[in-house]
Amino acid sequence: MTLDEKIIELKEKILKGVEECVKIKSVEDVPKENMPFGEGVQKVFQYSLDLSKNLGFKTVNLDNMIGYVEYGEGKEMIAVLGHLDVVPEGNGWTYPPYGGEIHDGKIYGRGTTDDKGPTIGALYALKAIKDMNLPLKRRVRIIFGLNEETGSKCVKHYIERGEEMPTAGFTPDAEYPIINGEKGIVNYKYRRKLNQQGEIILKAIKGGIAPNVVPEYAEAEVIIPKTRIAEVRKLAQGVEEIKLEEKEDCLLVKSFGISAHGSRPEEGKNAVSHLLLFLGKLDFSDSVKEFLDFMNENIGLDIEGRKLGIYLQDEMSGKFVFNLGMLVGNEKEVDISINMRYPVTKKYEDFKDIFENRMREGKMEELSTRHKKSLYVSPDSKFIKKLQKVYEEKVGEKAELISIGGGTYAKSMENIVAFGPIFKGQPMVEHKPDEYIEIDSLIKNVQIMAAAIYELAK
Repeated sequence: MTLDEKIIELKEKILKGVEECVKIKSVEDVPKENMPFGEGVQKVFQYSLDLSKNLGFKTVNLDNMIGYVEYGEGKEMIAVLGHLDVVPEGNGWTYPPYGGEIHDGKIYGRGTTDDKGPTIGALYALKAIKDMNLPLKRRVRIIFGLNEETGSKCVKHYIERGEEMPTAGFTPDAEYPIINGEKGIVNYKYRRKLNQQGEIILKAIKGGIAPNVVPEYAEAEVIIPKTRIAEVRKLAQGVEEIKLEEKEDCLLVKSFGISAHGSRPEEGKNAVSHLLLFLGKLDFSDSVKEFLDFMNENIGLDIEGRKLGIYLQDEMSGKFVFNLGMLVGNEKEVDISINMRYPVTKKYEDFKDIFENRMREGKMEELSTRHKKSLYVSPDSKFIKKLQKVYEEKVGEKAELISIGGGTYAKSMENIVAFGPIFKGQPMVEHKPDEYIEIDSLIKNVQIMAAAIYELAK
């Protein structure tokens, strides 16, 4: 019997395992005693550990923060890093989001693709290897992450506990063929203090929903003499992004854009940037004028960091990406949130000081910084070559390497790349209503993961 045939034999058990896992609502919730991510996440974690024990595996629970299955012997270890937490279900479902129901050859439910289906699939891939008693030179861990969707504190705990890093491995939490490059991501939050005088006052301003989303709407409340509204209307003529609305105590300036992911700002139109450009035409007092001039001269509609002097690029992943994602303020201060993504072969230090010095020159106070370094594994790496070999044998097409602007779970642990579960041409259904995984795709994924685990560990 081949490994593929063994997995076909396990098909009903695989489906049952995924269905039962999906039925547990594992959205992060209020922490409780011995439940750092809430009751639902703890329940799905315990389910997975119990299932693993029933399949004959050794299990390890690291303080209910993360855990793993381990199989085999050897000095080195390879890993499959999956996660059992999910995003909230939201609205618009045809089938119960936590039903694990099968319709037309698909299992429906939150987590079927991201990432319960592939994670339970990886467990059964290792079960097939175990049942066939295939010889391995390295140990194998299937790691059950519990906090991927809201911060990856789970993997941080794994590392802080001094747990072993894999020699090689993958996370089935993205797409095929192989993502060997992920841009570094930096989120900055800054504040500009305001001291307003004059007859035009910025009363309030806001726009955007998250740093990594291009804002589709922004607005500002401007206190201005009634006698000057006509000149503002004249400035707004022909500016398609700007609409004006007179209110009892102020003029409401509305800016309309197009939403897009922060990794692809060229697909959107930034409503915040257009709002600032328009406000820059008004006769504000010194501090507001300084803020607007600084933002428009150093950012404006630039999405590549060129105006700030921080532009970088490489052949593997392309250009630096800059997104002014959020803005909120009042008469006394304005906060901005920026999302930046730098090429995979570059470093944070290549632009950090240039950017921060420029912001200080603009009298911007840094409130917070979050940095995820870039990920890049050489195409010549042995384990990349092995994953390519498996993919080409199983799928029958060239295993091209991909660099992306977004980030995957692979960034949280050394020597891991994203490998599956979404095949070329399949729709991206994760985080959407009626998330599903095709049963045929699930089984194909398990076969690919089993072959990959064996290739890396033998």
